[in-house]
Amino acid sequence: MKYMSVGDMAQTYMMRNHNVQLKNTMTKLSNELVTGVSSDVGAAVGGDFTALAAIERSLSRSDVFNQVAVETNLLASSQQSALELMQGHANDLGSSLMSITNTTHTAEIATGAQDAEIRFSSILDALNTNVAGRYVMSGNTTDTRPVADSNTIMTALKAATSTALSGTDVVTAVDAWFDQPVGGGGFLDVAYFGSQNPLAPVQISDSDKAQITLTAADSTIRDLLKGFALATLVSQDAVPNNQTARAFVMQAAGERMVTADVALATVRANVGLVEGQLESAQTRNTSQKAALEISKTELIGVDPYDGATALEAVQSQLETLYTLTTRVAQLSLTDYM
Repeated sequence: MKYMSVGDMAQTYMMRNHNVQLKNTMTKLSNELVTGVSSDVGAAVGGDFTALAAIERSLSRSDVFNQVAVETNLLASSQQSALELMQGHANDLGSSLMSITNTTHTAEIATGAQDAEIRFSSILDALNTNVAGRYVMSGNTTDTRPVADSNTIMTALKAATSTALSGTDVVTAVDAWFDQPVGGGGFLDVAYFGSQNPLAPVQISDSDKAQITLTAADSTIRDLLKGFALATLVSQDAVPNNQTARAFVMQAAGERMVTADVALATVRANVGLVEGQLESAQTRNTSQKAALEISKTELIGVDPYDGATALEAVQSQLETLYTLTTRVAQLSLTDYM
């Protein structure tokens, strides 16, 4: 019988080679178990990457759509919060101001006017809400603060009512100032700095678009501002100094607040429709992404049970190799003889 011996050096290299191969296999199997994806994607798809590329593209689009929906929903919810605050102020104060008459005590008129002045500043702050560096009421110029401060508006209104001789004249002048179109020197020129154009529609899924159209230039918001501005004029003694005129202006302020309170409910409902559309799109995008992930796993994934079994087998082989290496290393001529 022929017998071919293997030299010690050759045997060492052979065992090292086995060791490297087993460790590489163990690393590969470990990565596949952790990621759930085959390390040889080409073999998993049989060399045809068409389906995998389509899934990856759809996953990327789904992520983009979802991100756009989240950001747009943040703007819409911020608008909703601002509208809620404004409607609350109108609801709290409108009815009480409407009840003011010529016989109302001077102190009560002054108190109501001062309350309205404070709330006026709060409403303007709400209109200037900024979320993540974007003003939510500026239309498509989200980097621009939409509304001037109360001092700027009141200075313009005092100039517009400077020749008013009665409460009726004051109310007429204030209404006209807020209702002036662009170029007329009113609110849209002096106090509104945003765009007349709303935010552009955004794609939130493969088939859906959403658009936020509300700006601080909306007529309902201007009607609300009229009421608080009228009462603020009374607070700042910028109306004819007689009880009849002050009472008339305060009553007119209350009427505008109550009217705006009702109209704001419709505005908030419209914003709510956009919020609902965005939330539905997010839900659909999440479901679609989950389905795509499952398809991707089925395409290039590995079976956890098979992977664990293979990893255990390799581990056993590696332990056996270490045992053989140890025994070979302990061989000596003395022991052999």
